[in-house]
Amino acid sequence: MVPAWRLRAAFARRLSDMYGAEVPAYTTLLEVAGQVNDDVRRTSGAAAERLGSIERVTAERHGAIRVGTPRELRQAARVFAALGMEPVGFYDLRDAAGSSVPVVSTAFRPVGAEELERNPFRVFTSLLTCDDPRYFDADLRARLTAFLERRELFPPELLELAALGEREGGLPEEAAERFLTLAVAAFELSPEPVDRAWYRELERVSPVAADIGGVGSTHINHLTPRVLDIDELYRRMTGRGIAMIDRIQGPPRWDGPDVLLRQTSFRALAEPRAFREPDGRVTHGSLRVRFGEVEARGIALTPAGRALYDELVAEPAGVWADRFPRTERELAVRGLGFFTYEPVPGRRRDGARPPGDLAGLLDGGWVTARPVVYEDFLPRSAAGIFRSNLDRDGRAVGAGARDGRPGVADARDAGHAGAGAGTAYDAAWLAGAVERPVHDPFALCAARRDDSLARTLHALDLHLRVHLPEETV
Repeated sequence: MVPAWRLRAAFARRLSDMYGAEVPAYTTLLEVAGQVNDDVRRTSGAAAERLGSIERVTAERHGAIRVGTPRELRQAARVFAALGMEPVGFYDLRDAAGSSVPVVSTAFRPVGAEELERNPFRVFTSLLTCDDPRYFDADLRARLTAFLERRELFPPELLELAALGEREGGLPEEAAERFLTLAVAAFELSPEPVDRAWYRELERVSPVAADIGGVGSTHINHLTPRVLDIDELYRRMTGRGIAMIDRIQGPPRWDGPDVLLRQTSFRALAEPRAFREPDGRVTHGSLRVRFGEVEARGIALTPAGRALYDELVAEPAGVWADRFPRTERELAVRGLGFFTYEPVPGRRRDGARPPGDLAGLLDGGWVTARPVVYEDFLPRSAAGIFRSNLDRDGRAVGAGARDGRPGVADARDAGHAGAGAGTAYDAAWLAGAVERPVHDPFALCAARRDDSLARTLHALDLHLRVHLPEETV
């Protein structure tokens, strides 16, 4: 049997090879990321691996796909389940930026610490919100739904193998090879001609809507390596003449701890595509759809830490220096960051009573703290990346303006699903659509923290409850 984690690692490698062949600039991105990571390791030593081994960082990828219906999302979930990847988090990108991005998303990824260390491959999967009347009127919605229901993204054989792989926790070698071949093929860019009139009609609502609902298949929109110094990578990519988007999304660069996620990308490329014209002729042109994203991951924040981040997200680095914790210790003791804990080996008993607070345990040399890597995504950053790679913004049907940008949907006018109409997209709806639980990323991090702290106290024979700012563990 080939276990799920080996399937996941093989799938990520093959997908990377396929995407590099289709988008050569992605291969350049991998090359530059590798050079930057090597340089950071040479200058920073062990500190470079504070947030994961270099083997993990080098292998790490996240992909992004877009689907059109709950049925397609459910089938994607089945394929990813065979790879040991579960849905984590609910992201609503419709209201995450000043541009029309009519999708809600989740991330399929491993959830256990051991599985993440083996291979942390993730796929950020976006679903077109066809039932949101701010974007699609009744006529367009009916035609779009009919188009999406006719297409097949994942062949029956792939879904059958996926179901077997999920049930058995892996696949026999021959079946594993067939599964990987079919799975990679499902995410290749199709050579089939695009119906130009239909694509352009959807593009007037949103270029993202056209990419999802204007073609007969899905494809990888980007495949993202991890880099240890994203500012240096941005500089080197620009120096090679590759057009990058205008900014790095996420927290600013500063001299404090790296937190959450910073992302950037090279701009979507004009790729040759075939088009079917209204008179039946096949012509040739190009579309700007796929781009090359890269990310730098930091420390996962608690709900309190995330609230502080959201408050400061638009502020310059100088404000961060005044308001945000400047050390990992402060992040831990203020309950703003997630850490795992271990007993300090060989600590001598000096007769002192162990303290009942985390600061005392850390400062007294009883325990050490290691940051939990942020494994998830930021809606504002994801929407910003989407928007930066569009030739123009989309528009929403019959919606007001936001931030002075005409034609952009205003959630204050219509609410998340429109004024009393359409689907109420939320985490509970998503769980029903994929027919499996959707994990809360905060809960996953808290479980790792609490479990490690409980084991640490037990190993030290400390029978006490440690008071954290948020709660008692």
